[in-house]
Amino acid sequence: MTTVKIAAVQAAYLLMDQKACLDKAVELLRQAAAAGAGIVVFPEVFIPGTPIWIDSRPIWDGDDDWYALLVEQAVTVPGPITDALAAAAGETGTYLVIGVNEREPHGATIYNTTLYFGPDGTLLGKHRKLMPTGSERTVWGMGDGSTLPVIDTPYGRLSGLICWENYMPLARFYLYSQGVDIWTAPTLAQGDGWLAAMRHIAHEGRCYVIGVNPCVHIDQIPADFPHRDRVWRAEQEWVEPGNSIIIDPTGKILAGPARHEETILYADIDLAAVHAARRYFDPVGHYHRPDIFQLAVDTSPRPAVVTRQGMVSASEPADPKPPPA
Repeated sequence: MTTVKIAAVQAAYLLMDQKACLDKAVELLRQAAAAGAGIVVFPEVFIPGTPIWIDSRPIWDGDDDWYALLVEQAVTVPGPITDALAAAAGETGTYLVIGVNEREPHGATIYNTTLYFGPDGTLLGKHRKLMPTGSERTVWGMGDGSTLPVIDTPYGRLSGLICWENYMPLARFYLYSQGVDIWTAPTLAQGDGWLAAMRHIAHEGRCYVIGVNPCVHIDQIPADFPHRDRVWRAEQEWVEPGNSIIIDPTGKILAGPARHEETILYADIDLAAVHAARRYFDPVGHYHRPDIFQLAVDTSPRPAVVTRQGMVSASEPADPKPPPA
């Protein structure tokens, strides 16, 4: 079977409330699955929401409490939140793609991460955003080439990039080379220019594209949020206006764009349409010139510390004394 219904969940997060965001995600996943969706995609950093102060306040100006809250509410992978999401994917029999603010168990650097779960209730992979954009660099670290997963599904190969990573041509080309058929683009990006980019990727990669945004009104910032009067500018009614869309491999819009409402977009997709579109243009096949152009990709992890076992046995002295004369 190569057809499936996909869902793009445009919803409001509960700002910096991990448990509330998790509960809402599970509820919406069940709703999408009940409507027949087999692949369900949530917005960028849906758990526990966007650190919105990076765009409403001068950098590092009184954001101590907010950043501390972000670290406290961030997701460890694996951990209790991923266990709960995996269980929900297993319960609903869906492929779940969801964005989280991630940190290491003993770390305070946050990563903008997309998680992939399978219908058997397993965590299939994660992708850390390679390059945070502008003010995002004050809260998010950089990922490396070891987290560029491509997930095999019965409906085609599933992967994607986060927000402005989608503008990185070499990152796109690498994923095209991995045979991506269903491209997820969780994002915070607004406006028609972003939608044009989504249509371009669909047309360039000859793949389905799911662009999915959060949608948050200023009234949805929790009343008890620390320094609520300063975290967002009152004159801006929409914290996140939405901009979700689903596009087919020819660049045709199948659903959306949706703005200024919490909603779920649905579309039925067919892997045969990907194959048919690539008879005209395959960016890593018959329309590529590897004799002229080559891309080198480093997929090794880049940990902060690499430990190496010494070459000398513990039973032998490291610097033996010379024998007596």
